[in-house]
Amino acid sequence: MSSRPPHSISVAELDLAAPDGPVLSFRPVPGGPELAPGDVYALVRVEGRPAATVLGAVAEGEDPAEVLAALARGRLAEAGPRTDAERFAAVRPLARPDILDWNRKGLTPPRASVIVATRERPESLARALDSLLAQDHPDHELIVVDNAPRTTDTHDLVTGKYADRVRYVREDTPGLAVAHNAGLAAADGTVVAFTDDDVIADPHWLTALSEPFAADPGLGCVTGLILPARLSTPAQILLESHGGFAKGFAPRLYDPAHPPADEPLFPFTAGSFGSGASMAFRTAALRRAGGFDPATGTGTPARGGDDLYAFVAVLSAGFRLRYTPEALVWHHHRETWQDLRNQAYGYGAGLTAYLTATLARRPRMLPALLTRLPRGLAYARTMTAQRGEGDGGVPGEHGTQHHPWPRSLSRLERRGMLYGPIGYAKARAKARARAGLRKGAAR
Repeated sequence: MSSRPPHSISVAELDLAAPDGPVLSFRPVPGGPELAPGDVYALVRVEGRPAATVLGAVAEGEDPAEVLAALARGRLAEAGPRTDAERFAAVRPLARPDILDWNRKGLTPPRASVIVATRERPESLARALDSLLAQDHPDHELIVVDNAPRTTDTHDLVTGKYADRVRYVREDTPGLAVAHNAGLAAADGTVVAFTDDDVIADPHWLTALSEPFAADPGLGCVTGLILPARLSTPAQILLESHGGFAKGFAPRLYDPAHPPADEPLFPFTAGSFGSGASMAFRTAALRRAGGFDPATGTGTPARGGDDLYAFVAVLSAGFRLRYTPEALVWHHHRETWQDLRNQAYGYGAGLTAYLTATLARRPRMLPALLTRLPRGLAYARTMTAQRGEGDGGVPGEHGTQHHPWPRSLSRLERRGMLYGPIGYAKARAKARARAGLRKGAAR
C-alpha cells in the first residue's frame, strides 16, 4: 500500500436501469463541482434506489459514467443472495404483511415536522434548508432551532430569506439534545424528523424516512443513509474509508420483541441503528419516551450520545426501529485533522455518556447491561484495535480501512469512553442547577 497521503476524490451519483443495465444518469453530488479526471467515488442507484458505492480512477479522455458503471455492475453482481439482516427486515413481523409492502403500495406519508438545530452557521444552514424545501413529501413543516446564539445571523436568515416557509425557534440553553427537545415541543407533525445544518437532503429523503410509519403502527423510529458530500481533504477521506456515518445498503428492522441473533449486545449497540443527521420518530412515541436527555449531545460536557440515547429509549418503550437506505442525506464531513481528533474523542465520550444516561433514567435496564458488559468491553477494544491495524478496502466499502486509522485516534476514542460518564454527570449537574435557578426565579 502506498504511503502517500490521500488526495482529493470527486463525489458523484450513478443511476443504472438494473444491476447489470445501462446508465440512466451520472452527475456530481448536489452542489458539488464538475467531475475531473482522477479518483471518483460514486453512489450507485438502481432505478433511483441507493444500492452500493464504488471508487474508480478515471483517466483523461475516459467516460467517467462507463468507468464507474463497469465497477458498479461488478460490485452488484458480487453481492449475491440476501444477507440474514436483509431477510430479517423483509420477514418481520410475519403477522403484518402490510408492513412488508409499504414501499410498494404508494402509502401517503404522514404529516412530518423537520427539525434542524443550528448555531452560528448560516451559510451551511441555508444550503440545508434549500434542499429541505425541495422535498417531495406532500405535507411537512420546517423548524429551525437557534441554539444559544451569539449573533442574530440565524434569526435574520430564517425570518428574512425563509420567511413564511420556515419556523424559527430560539433555545438559549446550549446543547443539541436541548435544542432537539425544543423542536419536538414545537412540532405538530405525526412524525418528527431531525437532520443537521451541514447536510444536503436528497429530494426523497423525508418521504422515505416517514412513509414506513404509515404502514406499521408499532414503529417508533426510522433512520437513513448518510454519505459524504465532499472527499476533499485527508481527514474527510480517512473518516469515510472507515465507514463514515453510513450503515450500509441493507434495510433492517430492529424489534425489541425479537432481538437480532447477530447482535448479542442489542439494544446497547445503538451506533449500528443510524445517526442523528438522518432520523425520524413517531412524535407520540418520542414524547412518551421522554424525548432526548438534555445532558447529552454536542454543546454539553457529555460531547455526544443524544441520538443513541433516543434510539434506545424508543426501543425500550417497546417500539420498533427501521433502517432504510432510501432516506439519503449528503453530509459535509469536517475538514481538518483537529476536527477528526475532536470527533474521535467525542464519539468515545458520547458512547459511554449515552449508556450512563440510559441507566440513570432507566435503571431497570441495568441487569441487561451488566450481563452484556464483559462482551461489550471486548467489543469496544476490538473495534478500536482493528481500526488501528486495518488495511485494504476503499471508501465505498463501508467499515473497511483503505487508509490505516492512526493509533493516536484510537487512543483518543478510548480516552473519550473513560470520560463519557464524567461528562454526563457534569452536564446533568449543570442542567439541575439551571432548573433550580429557573424555579427560584419563578417564585
